[in-house]
Amino acid sequence: MDKNKLFKQILAISALFVTFAVPTESQATAGYSRQTGTACATCHFQHYPTLNDTGRAFKAGGYTLMGKQGKVEGENLSLPETLNAGLVMKARYQKTNGPTVAGTHNKNNGELQFFDEMLLILGGRVSENIGAQVELNLLAETDPVVENFKMPFVFDVGDVKAGVVPFTTAGQGVSYGFELLNTGAVRGQRIMEHRAEMSAQQYIGTGSAAEGFAAMVYTPQFFANLSKWSPRSVGNSSGSPTANYFRLAATPKVGSWDLGAGIQSWSGTATDKTLVKFDTKAWAIDGQAQGAIGAMPLGIYLSHANASGSAAGSTPKNFFNSNPNDETATAIAAELGVVPRKATLMLAYRKGDNGKAANNGDNALTLGGSYQIVQNIMLQLNYSKYSGSAYDPLPANGDQLVTLMLFGAF
Repeated sequence: MDKNKLFKQILAISALFVTFAVPTESQATAGYSRQTGTACATCHFQHYPTLNDTGRAFKAGGYTLMGKQGKVEGENLSLPETLNAGLVMKARYQKTNGPTVAGTHNKNNGELQFFDEMLLILGGRVSENIGAQVELNLLAETDPVVENFKMPFVFDVGDVKAGVVPFTTAGQGVSYGFELLNTGAVRGQRIMEHRAEMSAQQYIGTGSAAEGFAAMVYTPQFFANLSKWSPRSVGNSSGSPTANYFRLAATPKVGSWDLGAGIQSWSGTATDKTLVKFDTKAWAIDGQAQGAIGAMPLGIYLSHANASGSAAGSTPKNFFNSNPNDETATAIAAELGVVPRKATLMLAYRKGDNGKAANNGDNALTLGGSYQIVQNIMLQLNYSKYSGSAYDPLPANGDQLVTLMLFGAF
C-alpha cells in the first residue's frame, strides 16, 4: 500500500472518530461505581482503566469500600444489598499495510472486530475484609467462560493493608494477582490499546495464562506482591504453583504529582498438566508520573524489561521467550489531556529486541488519542509505525497498524 493511500485511510478513520465525539452528560454506571456511589473519575486518572491514588486504595482494599448502597449485615456477614455487575465491551477496527491476497481476508484488508472483548464483570464486597472480581467471557467458544477471577482477603495491620489473593487468569499474567501501576505491568491496566507498543512488560509476553496465590502489602507510599503461580492450562487444572513472582513499588506524592517506581521479577520453574516444565526468567523496572501541566492532565510512563533466552536444544524453555537470545524492550509513553476528562493525545516509543538470532530489531512509534463520550464510554485511535531489522524484508502484515476502538463499561 502506498503512503498516500494509507494517509487517506487514517484521515477517514479520524473523521469517524470526530463524528462520534459528541459531548454528553457523564454518568458512571460500572459495577464499582454502583457499590461506592461515586463517579468513574473518582478512581481513574484521565480515563478507565488507569488508576489514580484513590483507585489504588480501592483496589488494595479488595474492592470492599461501600458508599450509599445499603448492606445486608449479620453475624460474620456484610454484603451489599445488590449484586453489583458491569458489562465491559471493546469493538475495534484494525488495518495493517501488508499486501492483500485474493481469496483471503485479514487485517491487511481491514478487519472489524465486533466484539474484540465482551465481559460480564461481577464483583465487589463479599464481607468486611473479603472482596471478589470475576470476569465471564461472553464470547467464549473453546476458551473457558471464566476469563479472570480473584478473591482478595485483605486486613488492616496497623497502618498497612496486608492479605492474600487467590487468582486465575486466561491472559493477564501472574501480576493480575495484585498490581497498581499503569505502565502495563499488568496487561489490563495501561493508557492505550496498543499494549506491546507502549509497555516493555507486555512486549516480552508477561500477559499470559496464569494462576496461583499473591501475598500483598499496601500503604499509600508503597506496595509489594509475592506470588506463587503456574501457567494456567486453559480448560484444565494447572500444575503445582512453584514459579515465583515478586513486585515492589514506591508510590510517593511530590507536590501535586503522583509518582510511582518499581521492579518486577519472575523466577523459578513450573509444570503444567501435560507435565511440560517451564523456566520463568524475566525482570522489569518501571515508573510513572501523573499530574498536570497548567490545566491539562499529563501522565508519563516508563518501562524496561528482559526475558532470558532459551538456548537451542535446551530444556526447560523460558516460558516468556523461546528464542535463543534475551528478549528486551525499553518503552516510554505519555498522555496529555488537551480537554480535561474528555480528550487526550498519546505518544509512545518502544525500542525492542525480539531475541531471534537474526532480524531482531523491533521498534515502534505510536501516535494516538482518546475521547470520552461519557465517563464510561470511550473512543480511542492508535497508529503504530514499526521499524528495525525485524521489518526487513517486510513481513506479511506490513509495518503499520491502525486501531480504532470503541470501549464501553456499563
